[in-house]
Amino acid sequence: MTDHAHGDHAADANEKTVTNRTMDVVVALMFMGVAALVMSDSWRIGARWAGDGPEAGYFPFYVGLMMFIASAGTLARAVFTKHPDLANFVDRSQLKSVMQVLVPTSIYVALIFVLGIYLASMLFIAFFMWWLGKYPIAKIVPVAIGVPLALFVMFEIWFLVPLPKGPIEAALGY
Repeated sequence: MTDHAHGDHAADANEKTVTNRTMDVVVALMFMGVAALVMSDSWRIGARWAGDGPEAGYFPFYVGLMMFIASAGTLARAVFTKHPDLANFVDRSQLKSVMQVLVPTSIYVALIFVLGIYLASMLFIAFFMWWLGKYPIAKIVPVAIGVPLALFVMFEIWFLVPLPKGPIEAALGY
């Protein structure tokens, strides 16, 4: 590798992506949203103290409230501090590594709704073994088929816990 190529990689690694402050704000807002949803749904199902004890949403409501308050504190600290943390949250090479897992995993989750969990899992395992693991096809095929098959037997047959099905399971009558 030439010094020039090494220097370019080092420059890419040090490029700014997003600051710690921005990530603090984004994550705090996301947690506040989840907390608000938890509190809202808990209130809907009953978050009060009844004559015979707490209603179903009592404890989740207060967990959501604590989560909301903690997130609001994080948000306030990030927005109103006199010395914000403007350091780089992640460099480009780290972001690339995260995206190499996040994007295929997001596609996998979407495919569960279309193909069912077993076929989607087979494709997901095969893809990662091929793409990141660089395994030969002779190792990919048995693992990619065997793991979802073992999970099918365990959940559907032994534990009688139905998981999202796709066209293959429908064709087989499951």
